[in-house]
Amino acid sequence: MSTRQETDINEPFIESRDALVAPMQKGEKPRADWRIGTEHEKFVYRHADRRAPSYAEPGGIRDLLLGLAEFGWEPVIEGDNVIAM
Repeated sequence: MSTRQETDINEPFIESRDALVAPMQKGEKPRADWRIGTEHEKFVYRHADRRAPSYAEPGGIRDLLLGLAEFGWEPVIEGDNVIAM
């Protein structure tokens, strides 16, 4: 799942470290909500064409995560998406 957003040509140039860090700081969670996680989907690819699957396609990352429920894993939901197990 991507967090990329469209940018506007009129947005200001980043001219300081603070301007670079500010968008990331807006997305920070409170310390009480911190968790450790890894991006295991980076290791997933299709045998047929060696392509990394998208999140939502059939047999993609969402389906892979939900498949772990068969083994007792509990899904972590953010909005309408399973983001972790």
